[in-house]
Amino acid sequence: MRQKEVMGQSIRTSKPARPGTITYVPIDKSEFRSTVSSDKKKNKIMKIVVMLIVTILVMSCCVYAGISYYYSYHFFLGTTINGIDSSNKTAYEVEQEIAGKKDNYVIQVSARMQEPQTITGKDIDYQYVSSGEILQLLKTQKPWEWIRGFFETKNYMVQEETVFSREKLEEQVSSLNCAKKENQIAPENAYVSFSNSEFTIVPETEGSELNAREAYQMISGAIDNEAADVDLGSNPKAYKKADVTRDSSELQNMVNMYNSLAKANITYTFGDETVTLDGNTIKNWLQFDEKGQLLPDDGAFRQHVVDYVAQLAADHDTVGTERQFETTSGRIVYVYGSAYGWKIDQDKEAAQLMQEIQSGTQTTREPVYSMRANAHGINDLGDTYIEVDLTEQYMWYYQNGNIIFQSEIVSGLPGDPDRKTPPGIFTLDSKSSPSVLRGEMTANGTYSYEQPVTYWMPFNGGIGFHDADWQPYFGGDRYLTGGSHGCINLPPENAGQLYSLIQYDVPIICFY
Repeated sequence: MRQKEVMGQSIRTSKPARPGTITYVPIDKSEFRSTVSSDKKKNKIMKIVVMLIVTILVMSCCVYAGISYYYSYHFFLGTTINGIDSSNKTAYEVEQEIAGKKDNYVIQVSARMQEPQTITGKDIDYQYVSSGEILQLLKTQKPWEWIRGFFETKNYMVQEETVFSREKLEEQVSSLNCAKKENQIAPENAYVSFSNSEFTIVPETEGSELNAREAYQMISGAIDNEAADVDLGSNPKAYKKADVTRDSSELQNMVNMYNSLAKANITYTFGDETVTLDGNTIKNWLQFDEKGQLLPDDGAFRQHVVDYVAQLAADHDTVGTERQFETTSGRIVYVYGSAYGWKIDQDKEAAQLMQEIQSGTQTTREPVYSMRANAHGINDLGDTYIEVDLTEQYMWYYQNGNIIFQSEIVSGLPGDPDRKTPPGIFTLDSKSSPSVLRGEMTANGTYSYEQPVTYWMPFNGGIGFHDADWQPYFGGDRYLTGGSHGCINLPPENAGQLYSLIQYDVPIICFY
């Protein structure tokens, strides 16, 4: 079919099946040139695009490389070191910023009984010293990964090394008010005091006397740790301690001992009379200072005990005193007795009393005596005694108030002071049967006299009762001319009777 254009429209027409004549249509060169020119143009544009892309890629790589190079000396975005925003900063810049913070360092020092004071960094040449750790941290950073800084953050903590002048710190510590002697109060030891009827431990006081070396170490350590404050009172070692504390076993033992002492109650009996020593009196023997602190003084306390016993003896001993005595004949005589009566053994009594006080003993007892009498009171002779009337030349033996023996006697020669029978109150020393009485030894080794007797009962040294069969008679005035050498001569039968009756503790009262 053939196409034919009619009025601008293409109309298909049918053609015969038989081929027709081939007609060659000439090529329009202008059309050919247009097609070739368009292809070249396309190729050129492609080249330009490629070059542009390559250029962009090259430039991008250069920029990336440049930024990577930049971050080989700077920290990535999102990097924080010790709380400092270190983005895009060099290690030096970060360290300078850290160093800048140290310039304003101040530490406040608190102490007992003092207002807080401060020490500034400038006072002690306080400054930052690089350890190289931040630079090492930068070197671990991979520069080509800088783009990660836009999407993640990194927080690092490194040791901030500092130095300061130890000498200047010592000066600063020494200048603090708490370190000055006039502002310090020494600690006081715990002690024992008496309060509310008992002994107690008064606790020690801390005081504010500074231990300068320990205080310096404490402040220095706080500065090493960059602390903003330090409280010296939080460390007991920073202050001088009391030598004696409330936990002292010695103080506790003292409290126990003195509380026992205060409970002691010793009641002495002297016949019907009693004398009581209790804690109130004992407490007064102790010494206290103006604040009530017990001042232990064993020597002084023991002296009080000795003095107390001595006073007991002065009040109640009868040995060495003069008694009023009513004789059988009705006379009133006064007889001195140095060998009979009550006598407290002061050494033994003081020792026993000291032990009882220390152990808090409560007891009723007699004192420890070295000599005893038959009775207490003004007349300690009682109703059992031997009465020798040297004027009447007669003797009686009373037992429980009844006469159990009596006899005439011959006493010492009154005109001879060496032979006169001395008055006094005595007790029997010994008994022997038979015996030989001897006088003084002469220059030739013999005795001035030797006299055998059957019964010998001495009561005052060489003076005693004995039989005397050589006496022509007894009683009356025989002693004035035929008196003995001081002994009490008895008829032999009476001497035998007395020998069988006489007891060692019976007072023998001789008087004129």
